[in-house]
Amino acid sequence: MKYYLAIDIGASGGRHILGHMENGLMVTEEIYRFDNGAVRNDGELLWDTDHIFSEILSGLRACKSAGKIPVSVGIDTWGVDYVLTDADGHKIGKSYCYRDDRTDSADQDVYRIISEEDLYLRTGIQKQIFNTIYQLSALKKQAPQDLERAAHFLMIPDYFHFLLTGMYSNEYTNASTTQLVSPVTKTWDDELIEKLGFPISIFHELKMPGSFLGGFTPEVQAQVGFDAQVTIPATHDTGAAVMAVPSVSAHGSYISSGTWSLMGIETKEPVISRESLNANFTNEGGYDYRFRCLKNIMGLWMIQNVRHDTDDRYNWTDLTRMAHEALSFPSRVEVDHRCFLSPVNMTEEIRDYCRRTSQEVPETVGEVASVVYQSLAGDYARTADEIELLSGKKVDTISIVGGGSKSPFLNSLTAVKSGRTVLAGPGEATAIGNLTAQMLHDGIFNDLTAARKCIYDSFGVRRYEPDGAITDQ
Repeated sequence: MKYYLAIDIGASGGRHILGHMENGLMVTEEIYRFDNGAVRNDGELLWDTDHIFSEILSGLRACKSAGKIPVSVGIDTWGVDYVLTDADGHKIGKSYCYRDDRTDSADQDVYRIISEEDLYLRTGIQKQIFNTIYQLSALKKQAPQDLERAAHFLMIPDYFHFLLTGMYSNEYTNASTTQLVSPVTKTWDDELIEKLGFPISIFHELKMPGSFLGGFTPEVQAQVGFDAQVTIPATHDTGAAVMAVPSVSAHGSYISSGTWSLMGIETKEPVISRESLNANFTNEGGYDYRFRCLKNIMGLWMIQNVRHDTDDRYNWTDLTRMAHEALSFPSRVEVDHRCFLSPVNMTEEIRDYCRRTSQEVPETVGEVASVVYQSLAGDYARTADEIELLSGKKVDTISIVGGGSKSPFLNSLTAVKSGRTVLAGPGEATAIGNLTAQMLHDGIFNDLTAARKCIYDSFGVRRYEPDGAITDQ
């Protein structure tokens, strides 16, 4: 059996997912799982990259123990965050989490060099205060010595690929989240980087998903007990998830639904205009130089934190049942408001928001959950309308992949509120997309269209209609 390994790392945990082909279908198996999370240290929110890499190695050893050694390995994570190293590969400075507040005023430093509008029209990337461009601007101001010492700029998955192989690289889909890549040349925007005072020499040639990087270093081989080739997937988790959307079409949009909800369409050309700027749409890189024209919406992060506020005493079935019972509760929140980015207590933040906006304040857990779910579904519906206006394309279906696709309540709400058919699944889209890039490199599929057909045949979708009907396909 020929195995491929997707190491899919999110902001709260990571998984090692093995994939192989069997009777023409893709089969996946979770081989290892570990916890992850930003660590607060002296008021700063940081990633413990040493811990994460030790878990990567533990998962590789689990493959060895199971007798299922992969021929190929690829890592995906979230976007925007990075690591700097010196010429010998030693890490410089700290690995900040995008939720750290050090970038709060960094946008103004950037806009003194290039206006917000010109920056968007040049890059096509939406304004997020945690974009890498603002992180590097904050670093240049707060710890300029780190930039001066740096020899290599690596996004988080690039760094882990380097630790596995000893090879430096920057992958295209994740690099596009930095707001430093040109959508025209599809390479680093050297002129912009130079204007901002960042050293151009630290950025590497961009590699496309499906590129071969190298084998494990001797040190890694000794620690895990085998060698494997590292094939670069779409290292940005949304880029990987979109590769696994089985029902994407000319008349369909998608939502990669997890901690964040990334909602958009797949295009060959970016959608960049003052209208898309005002609507806060972004144009991130995708497989084979496709564009993911999408909006970054606060996703399941809010309901995850509401659950944590109860010390996780309710499971997801309980929460959706209580939300359904409170369906008539009238209040709504702006899910992308900055106050929900990293609150001490999400439940109280939602209540405070309702007070500030003169709405009825939710008291019970069910009322709070109803506010979150209905606000999310309403935002999805509005975003689908915006996609039609900005792209000129009719959106008849919304394909939901990722963890959120497993929420029948949210899927049904989205279908009803948007007036569009919702196609839900697969739930493990990011890992499946990661595996797909590796299999494309290995010639298992001729192209992405063939891969998506296989994903549909292998995992299927559940169909939610605006009238409330639900069918499996």
